[in-house]
Amino acid sequence: MRKLTLSLALLGLASVSAAAQSIGGTYTVAGTNFDGSTYGGEATVTLTSETTCTIHWETGGSSSDGICMRNDDAFSAGYVMGKAVGLVVYKVQEDGSLHGLWTIAGKDGNGTEVLTPK
Repeated sequence: MRKLTLSLALLGLASVSAAAQSIGGTYTVAGTNFDGSTYGGEATVTLTSETTCTIHWETGGSSSDGICMRNDDAFSAGYVMGKAVGLVVYKVQEDGSLHGLWTIAGKDGNGTEVLTPK
């Protein structure tokens, strides 16, 4: 019983440390567009509070800026790229990478994106 209690306590600590992991920093970007073509680049997340941030992407020769927020393992960002407004929703993985889907207002479908910490 003592081993079970210790194991559960350690599992709880692992969950807490993954949830508390800082999301701020620089990431390598790998994504797919609506048509399935791929793109890459870099994203920088700058924390503005424990749950909010700004994000800047440099991908495929273009840049975009947005605001972002984290809630446990959910991470989302609204962004502007030129005149287009978009939304991306990521799931924070145990290794610190972010796996997500993105879209642009007025367009059908979505792209995918993975942010990997540098």
